[in-house]
Amino acid sequence: MKTVGTDLGILIIRITAGALMLLNHGWGKLMNFSESSSNFPDPIGLGSSLSMGLAIFAEVVCAALIVLGVMTRLASIPLIVTMFVAAFVFHWNDPWAKKEMALLFLGMYLSLLCLGGGRYSLFKGPTN
Repeated sequence: MKTVGTDLGILIIRITAGALMLLNHGWGKLMNFSESSSNFPDPIGLGSSLSMGLAIFAEVVCAALIVLGVMTRLASIPLIVTMFVAAFVFHWNDPWAKKEMALLFLGMYLSLLCLGGGRYSLFKGPTN
């Protein structure tokens, strides 16, 4: 059984992981899509525009859903994939310090996949 402390901890992880991703990573990509989409990295061969579009979906839409606690488990999956690709594909040859941010986010999103959104969520359905 979850305690108030557990649910408060989940809320803190949700707000931190969701808001920081949305504001520091996703929003800039969204606002600069037309200028940057042709130059966006394409580490898994989907094309630059599609890769950027998928990153924006994860980093804006899914991050916002996580902050609100709406379909938290489901919303964490695109972010897990995005952070996995960032850490283990895009930054594969980079030093550990370059991978650290993606790995921290990956850990938080994996935790939310396991825990769900907690008591302080807008939607307390089966995928939360």
